Amino acid sequence: MAIDYRQLKKWAFDEQISTYMKDDCIRYALSLGIASNPLDDDDLKYVDEDCTRVVPTFLATVGAPGPWAADPRTGIDWMQILHGEHRMRFYGALSAAGRLQSTTCVGRVIDKGADRGALVVTERSIVDHENGQLLATVEHVSFCRADGGFATTDIPGDEPLDALPATPSVEPDIVVEMPTLPNAALLYRLNGDRNPIHVLPEAAQKAGFDRPILHGLCTYGMAARAILKRVCASDPARLASLSARFSSPVLPGETLRAEMWCVEGGVRFRVVAAERGVAVLTNGVADIRCS
Repeated sequence: MAIDYRQLKKWAFDEQISTYMKDDCIRYALSLGIASNPLDDDDLKYVDEDCTRVVPTFLATVGAPGPWAADPRTGIDWMQILHGEHRMRFYGALSAAGRLQSTTCVGRVIDKGADRGALVVTERSIVDHENGQLLATVEHVSFCRADGGFATTDIPGDEPLDALPATPSVEPDIVVEMPTLPNAALLYRLNGDRNPIHVLPEAAQKAGFDRPILHGLCTYGMAARAILKRVCASDPARLASLSARFSSPVLPGETLRAEMWCVEGGVRFRVVAAERGVAVLTNGVADIRCS
């Protein structure tokens, strides 16, 4: 069964109401390796009993539509999907507990060609359920490796998103190294993403990987961790947006090296698996608010 463009564009997602507590924020921060130095006073504000800070990318894990593309009616080969890009914009600091309303739609379906796959972009808005304040918007780009070639003259598909900026070719201004634990994926999956390719060797091998891989959104969150620490003075309210392309999988236990270039209004960044010298997160851009 091939992708049905019209079916995807009108796909009905249930509106989600999600309640989160302080422990959820703390678990998320710990899964990113925050407070790996338990004597770091700034990091402790994300994980102690008072929990006065919340990593903004926590919202990537709350109210997401789940494995909707696994529904056979989508025509998508679910086991061949990769997370291509993730783009988030934040409108203010989060409280450590709350109730959220998330609304999702399929914004774009892009045909890259019969041998090149397709891109499906879901768009999600997240508001505070109590007062209606917009907290974040999310564009999740799924790379459907086995589903290109659906376009016709009558249904050419959508135009792609504007391209993310290229990673600078000069030496970075800031470098942060962040080890990951061998069981990092087992910890991160407690945030809600239970895809078996992150846990079961046979599932990972079926998807074309030698062993279970780390969640892309964990790498993304770790990039946010580095930027918050070194560029935002550990103030989550200063991170206005975070966008990046997932270029290569991370193996749990690898050291991630975040490389940052300071530009007007923010930073460009990439993340490299240090031991292999492989860029795993590229074309990164973060907008930073003034303190």
